[in-house]
Amino acid sequence: MSVKTERIASNLVKEISYILMAEVKNKDINFVTITDVKLSDDLSFAKVYYTVLDENTKKETDKALRSAAGFIRHELRDRVDIRQIPELRFVYDESIEYSEKIEDIIEQIHENDKNEEN
Repeated sequence: MSVKTERIASNLVKEISYILMAEVKNKDINFVTITDVKLSDDLSFAKVYYTVLDENTKKETDKALRSAAGFIRHELRDRVDIRQIPELRFVYDESIEYSEKIEDIIEQIHENDKNEEN
């Protein structure tokens, strides 16, 4: 990814996070964290990765984010200095969940090693 694309993606993370926190009035979007934005080479599409505080609300949050995508894109027009605002596609970021599973497995291995030593 070029420096320009990285700068735009970083700016999108910041602005989308602010819009979700301050301007979107949907209770299903509470406690959403934007973790990353991946832009296509021509800047026409953006995958917006997010996580939620409560895992049980993933489905409702996904639906709410998809319905708010047009509003968010409209709000970005005044905030991000690029010719065309990319089409937003929200994707749940499973990397945090995955890293927690890995940590649990490592802890179990360490506990097993301690138990075998005793």
